[in-house]
Parts: sequence; C-alpha cells; structure tokens
Amino acid sequence: MPRFHHRHLVGLTGFALLCPTLLLAQDKTPSAAEVEDPSAQGDVAVTIYNNDLALIQDVRTLNIAAGRNRIEFPDVSSRIRPETLSFAAAGAAISEQNFDFDLLSPGSLMQKAIGQTITLVRTNPSSGVETRERATVLSTAGGVVVRVGDHIEVLRDDGLPVRAIFDRVPPNLRARPTLSVTVQSDRAGPRPASIRYLTPGLGWTADYVALYDEAKGVIDMQGWVTLTNQTGTSFANARTVLVAGSPMVTGNAIHGNSYNQYNRQPGQSGMVKAGTEKTSRDQLGDYYLYPIAGRTTIANAQTKQVGFLDVAGVSARKVYGRTIGWMQNDNAPVNISSQIAFSTSRAGGLGDALPAGTVRFYQRDSKGTPQFIGESPIGHTPTGSDMLLTTGAAFDVFAQANVVKREAITGAEWEATARYRVVRDGVMVTQIDVDRPRTFYRTTMRYKLTNAKSQPVTVSLVQGGLDRGWWSLDYRVVSETVTGEQVDSDRRKWDVPVPANGATELTVVLESRY
Repeated sequence: MPRFHHRHLVGLTGFALLCPTLLLAQDKTPSAAEVEDPSAQGDVAVTIYNNDLALIQDVRTLNIAAGRNRIEFPDVSSRIRPETLSFAAAGAAISEQNFDFDLLSPGSLMQKAIGQTITLVRTNPSSGVETRERATVLSTAGGVVVRVGDHIEVLRDDGLPVRAIFDRVPPNLRARPTLSVTVQSDRAGPRPASIRYLTPGLGWTADYVALYDEAKGVIDMQGWVTLTNQTGTSFANARTVLVAGSPMVTGNAIHGNSYNQYNRQPGQSGMVKAGTEKTSRDQLGDYYLYPIAGRTTIANAQTKQVGFLDVAGVSARKVYGRTIGWMQNDNAPVNISSQIAFSTSRAGGLGDALPAGTVRFYQRDSKGTPQFIGESPIGHTPTGSDMLLTTGAAFDVFAQANVVKREAITGAEWEATARYRVVRDGVMVTQIDVDRPRTFYRTTMRYKLTNAKSQPVTVSLVQGGLDRGWWSLDYRVVSETVTGEQVDSDRRKWDVPVPANGATELTVVLESRY
C-alpha cells in the first residue's frame, strides 16, 4: 500500500466541492518512490473485446497463512464487476470477497473529515505570511462548511490561497482500487494466487489509413489498433490479446452503444458482398484474435495505438454513385457520392479479415503530398468481401431525378373483387358478382447527370423503393435508354457514362400497381 505521512494538505480552491483550481499536497516534498509506488500486480494477461469489455487475469505470489485469511489485491480495475470474480490458489478456498472503491481524493478526504478538526492555512498574497487556525468540518453538501472558533464559515474561492491540513488519512480510504478476499487455507506458505474478472472501461477499435492512387488503381492500407483505458488502473507489462467480436453480456452498463456500434444494420458497414475466404488469424469460437506482440503497459487514461496490418498495392477503383427514392422529385441537382471500391480477398491484394472500425482515405495532390479525402465506417468484415466506401460528395458530378409523367392505366382483364350471396333458411337464394378493373400506373422517370470534369465518368445510379410488398412485385420496366441491372426486388441499377464537360439523360418508364 502507498505510504502516507501523518499530515496531509488539500488546497481548497481546487477541491471539487468548491472550485477547480486546488491541488493535493503534503507537508514535505515526497520522494519519487512515494509518488509512484510500484504496481502490486503480478503476471497480468488482458483480453479486450470490442464492446467496452475486458477480461483481466492476474497471478500474484502471496504468502498465505494457515486457516482463515484476509488477502488484499490492490491495483484492480476501479470498475471491476465483482460478481465475475474467480479466485484460485492451491489449498485455499474463498469464503468472502469485498471491493473497496472509496478512493483517496480531495473530495473523499474532506467528506470523511466531517465532524473532525483540521487545520486551515491561509496565505496573505501581499506579504506571503501564513496564518493557521483549527476548524471543525460540519458539511460538504454543495461546499465546505466549517466552524472556526465561535463562528461558521463557508470556504470558497475568494482569491486567497487556502489549504487544509488533515491529521491522518481515514482508514477506510484507499489510494488504489483494492479487492479483498477471505480464504480458508489448509496450509501456510507462499504460492501463486490468481484472480480473474471482467471490467468495462477498457476497449479497442480498429483504425485504417488508406493511401489511394487513382492513376494506378490501388490503395496502400495500414491498420492500427487503438486501445483506450478508462478503468482507473494501469496494467503493467501485460500480455494483451484483442478479440474482434462482441460477446453477449447482460446489463445496460456494458451492452450499450459500444456493442451496437459494430453490429450495424445492413447497408451501413460498406460491405457489398460478404466474403467466404478463410483467414490465417487465430480464432476463439466465432471471434478472431489479434495478439499484441510482446508485453505492453496499458496506462490509465491513455490511448495507445499498435499496428496490425500493412499491405500495399490493393486493387481499387473510384465509383460515383447515388440511390434515388421512389417517385423522387429533386428541386435542384444533387452531388453524386464519391466512393472507393476494393476487395479484402487475397486475389485483390489484401487477404485479411478487417475488424470493425473507420477507414480514412488519403490521396496525393499534384505536388505529391498526401491529403485527406474522407472516411467511412466498416463493420466486422471477413476475408474476400467486396467493399464500397463513401468518401464524400463529388464537387463536379451531379444528378437530378424528376418524375416526368404519372398516369393510371387499366388492365385488359377484369377480376371479381366482391361476391354477395343472399341466403334464406339456410338455402342460397341468389348470388351477385361485382366486377372491377385492376388499375396499374405508368411512371416516367428522367435522371439528368452532369459532369464538369475534364475526363468522362461513369455514374452508378440506383432506383430504390420498387418493392412495396408482395402485392407489388409484378412491376415491370417498359423502356430504359441505358440497359439496367436488377440488383434485387427493390433496386435497379444503371451504369451511366457521362462525357467530360457534358451531360447525359437517362429516361426510364415503369409500370406498377402503385
């Protein structure tokens, strides 16, 4: 445990209950060993998942006495889930466990001092002379209220430096998060004792840097793991494994936005076709493992990046695309999306599974300097997947969709839509059939595409909203000035060439029941 002197000072103007400028100090300059005590952790292994969840495994050598023992484990996560704890030591069985999370801080020190006497030190800003007086702490609700002599005083930021000197540290305050267990041991002596527990506050994401060469039609891609530690504890010299996947856990504290972040709805991950190639990555059940080479220290309140992917010459191409809603009328031209298409297949040059994260694209300018051109999120992506990631809106390429004509047409055949029967005394007297024509609609759509670039482009234009339910699936394309491709029942796509500094009009006539 950390060593404390018998007297401790808190500068009140930075105390959380007062105002944000006070410091915690001691009445003498501490040594480096006193400021930075070595970690009490042993051999630490950390497994980090995508959904703000980590598994900590810590093996320490402890001298355990025979019989009933209380063993303390300082330097555990301050956000430990105690119900997930597993303890193991040869010849010792756990009977009780406690987690002490009331940590030493200026606020907790003052709160524990309610009803006790402390020393206030004030410094005259003009002369530098210090004055000391004893005060009894009465309350810390919304501010510190003390009794000084025969009057009550509220300590506040009045421009005068004020410090509080405490005679001792309350025994129930911990300098570090501490787990204590009570065990029954059948013998005395040193032995390895291991604890295993789950904690939120330790997570990772994948970030990708992709340098796109439009002339060569390739990207060079680097992948970085970004670790973030918000557990309140550092994990020193730890063996670290990252798991690409989000195991199901109960409780909103963990199963929240972080979980849903990488379990996106279809169409939001940039994946056009899911891959089927096997990867060389190690697997744990249905998850991929990304071990970090060697041991690493994951410091509290730190973001750390570790490289895990570095490939060059991945085949890629630029795509201009836009999806149009059904019966969409644009009042003005709309920028076409600029996209980059590539594959994670071995044949395409990448050949790896990509954990969920963000891909940031760069492209060299005329002077050869890489410049940022956009970013796009991806979900967990298996090897061999076809990807189409949007980088932004094209400056020079536009599309305007308009409904040119909408008319009702009547089918040549009639169908009975209502039948009435008159029944008397259980016998049908008469039957009346009412016929009504089936009505269809003919819709003429015009899509005007413009290109202000000095080179021609091809725009992938998609008409969506065609599938309105099972009753609507008999729609048909009567005519189209560019031959299209039916992507699925809801979407039809046209690859429309647009000349340099020119325009192209695509006209499509559809007949439908809506």
